[in-house]
Amino acid sequence: MKLTIDQRWDLVDRIAKETVEVGTYKPGLRDAVADATVRPAIGIPFAIAVLYGFWTFFGEFAGLFTDGFFVRIFGTHWIPFLGEKLAGLPDWAFTILVGDRAVFAEGFGGDPCFAAGGILTTGLFMPFGIVLWAVLALFLMLAVLEDTGYLPRLASLVDSVLHKIGLHGFAIVPTLVSLGCNVPGVTACRPLETRKQRFMMIALLGVFVPCGAQIGMMEELVPELIGWVFLTLAIGYLGFGWVLNKVWPGESPEILMDMPPYQAPVWSNVLRKTWNRTRHFLFVAVPFVLLGCLIVMVLYATGAMDALASALQPFLMAVFGVPAEATPSLVVGFLRKDLAIGLLPIEAMTTYQVFKSVVLLTIYFPCLATFAMLLRELNWKEILYTLGFLVVTILVFGSILNLIGMAGGW
Repeated sequence: MKLTIDQRWDLVDRIAKETVEVGTYKPGLRDAVADATVRPAIGIPFAIAVLYGFWTFFGEFAGLFTDGFFVRIFGTHWIPFLGEKLAGLPDWAFTILVGDRAVFAEGFGGDPCFAAGGILTTGLFMPFGIVLWAVLALFLMLAVLEDTGYLPRLASLVDSVLHKIGLHGFAIVPTLVSLGCNVPGVTACRPLETRKQRFMMIALLGVFVPCGAQIGMMEELVPELIGWVFLTLAIGYLGFGWVLNKVWPGESPEILMDMPPYQAPVWSNVLRKTWNRTRHFLFVAVPFVLLGCLIVMVLYATGAMDALASALQPFLMAVFGVPAEATPSLVVGFLRKDLAIGLLPIEAMTTYQVFKSVVLLTIYFPCLATFAMLLRELNWKEILYTLGFLVVTILVFGSILNLIGMAGGW
């Protein structure tokens, strides 16, 4: 016999009354702190402090490895070395593997790591010079929050907000995981109880939650705008989630979350979790990252990218209000959102145009690896609705941002 959600909870209550014996309990300091951090008056400021520390560690850790080591390794040694050793290749092969010869001749504009563009230059620098360290920092902090017992408390705090859009507090877990990589983020949606919640969560992750690759690129290129970008994405996450909850049929039941006691992290567990998630990124996501870079460079080498940019330029300029110089980057974004952020002609754009373009690139089509996961986790109907949701979101969000810019004269 299949029980309804309410009948399940009634059964849980009856079993609890028959099996649970209530005794005396004297709470200690740890218990008092654990109780206080789930109460909004103390828990919300505490959560803000934790997330601020989370973000500070992310920026410092990723910046240490990217700026301290890999920018120098790639920019000073690896890219010039390849440019010299592979100079005899035909133009098309040189463009795909190393980059545009003209860019090399002009000195990269002072930034070879992003300007080179080839699969062996920029294509390797982005996953291993930027993204890997961003992903590693995010997964390390997430493992620490899990092991200390704080993550369920954070889920409890956001539960009332997420219920407004048909989800529950546990949805914060795939959201945080997706900040490292959307691929394990999609997998983390499996514990959600109903098909509706899993579909909604996957759709919102694919559109409004930037992965470590995009965050790393934003942190490297437009750090002064990243707070506004995240605020805009959070508004879209909640706003479009509310709409999805209204139009998509299905149940959004309550969830009973266990609140483990606070404890010191077991570092062997933390390192094991961090490695398992990072390994998933390296072996699942990175090949798709390189494939996307290869496709982009083939399009450039054959002239197809210029043709696509020219064809879409009037539409992109009219709807999104971006300058003509930015349209090739927006076209690249359909295949590689992180690469497209690095290709934005920031010097030819106003601050608001850069902000708007970064937001649009973030909510573009999911990366190839994430799309492969969507095919595994969703049925054909949900895939089509996800793609439709994506197109509507881009057009609506982009138009709104363009109108705000026009009204403000930006």
